[in-house]
Amino acid sequence: MTDIEYMRRALGLAGQAAAAGEVPVGAVLVLDGEVVGEGCNQPIASHDPTAHAEVIALREAGQRLGGYRLPGSVLYVTLEPCPMCVGALIHARVDRLVFGASDPKTGACGGAFPLHEHPTHNHRLTVEGGLEAEACGALLREFFRARRRA
Repeated sequence: MTDIEYMRRALGLAGQAAAAGEVPVGAVLVLDGEVVGEGCNQPIASHDPTAHAEVIALREAGQRLGGYRLPGSVLYVTLEPCPMCVGALIHARVDRLVFGASDPKTGACGGAFPLHEHPTHNHRLTVEGGLEAEACGALLREFFRARRRA
């Protein structure tokens, strides 16, 4: 599969989150061309503030692969990750992050600040933003527009 195909899979997961009343973010973690973890936002339903799509995908991969380090992996996520999620990606040793929409308020890969570039980290995360950004952003805008009307 290609980067766009993985991002479209993440968009499908984001749609599931939206249908459940959660902020529509989806994430797919790939290792050696195989999806090893995926998730969508579910902090409301799970009563867990850490239940972001990225963290759920990392947890699933860790359980599936029997470890918490995921070198060589790539995470595709529909929204630029927050500081918590960037920290988790660094600790998990994810090699590459590909995100869709930028988050100028809380994005930790350059949207609000570049946490992934902090010089004290002992792991470097390669970041690429903007893949399918319009589709990812449109899903978020529509979700919040509908919530404001309700």
